[in-house]
Amino acid sequence: MSWFGKVAGGTVGFLFGGPLGAICGAALGHAFVDKSPGGLQESRKFTYKDETQALYFVTLFSILGKLSKIDGAVTRDEIDATEKFMKEIRLTAEQRKFAIETFNEAKNSPYSIEELAIQFYKFNRRSPEILRSLINLLFRIVAADGKEHPAEEKALRQVKNIFRISEQEFTNLRRSFFDDVDKYYSRLECTPKSSNQEIKRNYKRLANDFHPDKIISKGLPEEFINFATDQFQEIQEAYGKIRKQRNF
Repeated sequence: MSWFGKVAGGTVGFLFGGPLGAICGAALGHAFVDKSPGGLQESRKFTYKDETQALYFVTLFSILGKLSKIDGAVTRDEIDATEKFMKEIRLTAEQRKFAIETFNEAKNSPYSIEELAIQFYKFNRRSPEILRSLINLLFRIVAADGKEHPAEEKALRQVKNIFRISEQEFTNLRRSFFDDVDKYYSRLECTPKSSNQEIKRNYKRLANDFHPDKIISKGLPEEFINFATDQFQEIQEAYGKIRKQRNF
């Protein structure tokens, strides 16, 4: 994460303002409280790509922090799921510390999930692929324990509304993580009653949305590209299974 080096290497105020900027600033203060002024270098200028990556990272761990206690308490499964995710994207010790501080700052902050999602949407409203990527990743992590919690589902539905994701897409996304019935059709946002043409059309759209090269071109952190690759492979697998079943 090139943006992280710029943050960790110098004194940075609000990166992007608003609730996420406040959470980020507090998390940075706690994560690097032991750094002496003499050990810090002057931070380099943030580019638009840096800001996009930083906002994605901070939003993800902030919303996870809010979700973790939305049903009353942080469970062991939720902690384990977040820890597993941090290992999967190979965070360094400092990056992991910052992620945990962001998680905790957001969890205990007065800001709502809606406020965090609104700020993220305003920045990425012209990049629906990034919005889909974030809610997909949120689903992946909260579904890690194999349990569907009504309070979490309600919160993710609020995020869906803010991101202007359709009800059908949200339902199919939820089913792809929590429901094994017709999962291959759900992954392609179809049903067994869908025509071959509709299936082909949805496959092309989704494969384009989650193609790793396209995600990279949108400026997301390289650490998250493996998740786009996973989604792309799942789409390919679902399409292959349906093609074989229908013989087209």
